[in-house]
Amino acid sequence: MNGDTTHASSAVRSSVIVEILVSAFGADPLAAWLFPDPARRTGYQEGFYRSLLDHPGAETQLTGTEGAAIWLRLKANETLPGDGPTAGPLARLAAVGAALADRHPVEEPHRYLAVMGVAAGSQGRGIGAAMLRQGLEVADRDGDAVYLEASSARSRDLYLRHRFADLGEPVRVDDAPPLFPMRRPATGSVHK
Repeated sequence: MNGDTTHASSAVRSSVIVEILVSAFGADPLAAWLFPDPARRTGYQEGFYRSLLDHPGAETQLTGTEGAAIWLRLKANETLPGDGPTAGPLARLAAVGAALADRHPVEEPHRYLAVMGVAAGSQGRGIGAAMLRQGLEVADRDGDAVYLEASSARSRDLYLRHRFADLGEPVRVDDAPPLFPMRRPATGSVHK
């Protein structure tokens, strides 16, 4: 990825990405459901985003201090770790992961847009859409399909405008907000 969009390679860059994502999802209904204790929510979010950054296929986007995304480049038949606690403060995160696992396409290599967010004070200015377009240009250049889960109707509408399609009905876990698994087919070059 190029321009302001580069691979995370330093602890400082990773910290900025995590800070932006915590800000972006600070008032998010899904984050509040996943981590219901407000006093501990930020710490759990930080740990979750850092675990994504630790994935060997992690690629990041960073737009100043306003927007950040973590994409995972996954090989065919590669699955994400699915084991998680069934009780305690991370049980809800594990339950959502388990519910989404069946929808995540593993039959082809693809990019997984694990998380993309714009800092709270910068939302609604087109930063997320610009980051998405830039990330999709890279995926198209490389001939990669893209998978993601939209966590709101608004984000789902953004993805639909960029040629994503729903993968079945929304996923619902208990009283959590629905998640919308979506896929965009590969275009452009042939896989390497």
